[in-house]
Amino acid sequence: MSIHVALNHVTHYRYDRLVALSPQVVRLRPAPHSRTPILSYSLKVTPAEHFINWQQDPQANYLARLVFPEKTCELRVEVDLIAEMSVINPFDFFPEPYAEKFPFKYEAWQRDELQPYLHTLRPTKLLRRFLDSVPGKTMPSVDFLVDINQRVQRVVGYVIRMEPGVQSPEDTLRLGTGSCRDSAWLLVQVLRNLGLAARFVSGYLIQLVPDVKSLDGPSGTEVDFTDLHAWCEVYLPGAGWVGLDPTSGLFAGEGHIPVACSPQPSSASPITGFSEK
Repeated sequence: MSIHVALNHVTHYRYDRLVALSPQVVRLRPAPHSRTPILSYSLKVTPAEHFINWQQDPQANYLARLVFPEKTCELRVEVDLIAEMSVINPFDFFPEPYAEKFPFKYEAWQRDELQPYLHTLRPTKLLRRFLDSVPGKTMPSVDFLVDINQRVQRVVGYVIRMEPGVQSPEDTLRLGTGSCRDSAWLLVQVLRNLGLAARFVSGYLIQLVPDVKSLDGPSGTEVDFTDLHAWCEVYLPGAGWVGLDPTSGLFAGEGHIPVACSPQPSSASPITGFSEK
């Protein structure tokens, strides 16, 4: 049985005078690989006088490029979508035999294609210490992913952070706190340093109140809600891109709707562009 969920998301900028806007790139359309079916989608932009071109970037994310010929005192981007929420088993896959145990090595052709997702930042003190704490023993790859996701969740306390940008992995480990985007970027770098291809994901998180309370663990949210969220995807041969949410320590499920997946956070921002001073 599935539930249809209507999502409305508004981003609204107001200016104290008429300003010229550069082309704005909007990344707020569900990605082609979203496992949650999207039954309808619309994007409404103010000012109404604009040109829009739909594109796909090198990662196949949908981009709406907006050009505004006239000055304006506001920019409003409104997304409406209907998602079909039915339970998704995040473990419904079979890794290739050579990837069933971690550590493993990608085949040469895969490594060439995954190169942007294997790039690591310069190792720093706290990141090295975290990596050294990861057991080096051979174990089932799925068990390893569960463990490393929960390790990040345990060391980073979640905070709502209004400052722009993403913290460096070193800063996130030093502070012991971060937003969802900070935890996601830390996990991306941890996985890459361990030889796994990983990418940053921006998207919507939909969480619904469960019909039945859990008897042996947390029951989840007390109210239905949705928000912009960030998580990580790791490439596991035979399974493809597998979503890991280090904010919760869980694998991505039906409530995770990706809109942009990228080698780095800067190219997954929901809206990019600028206005004149």
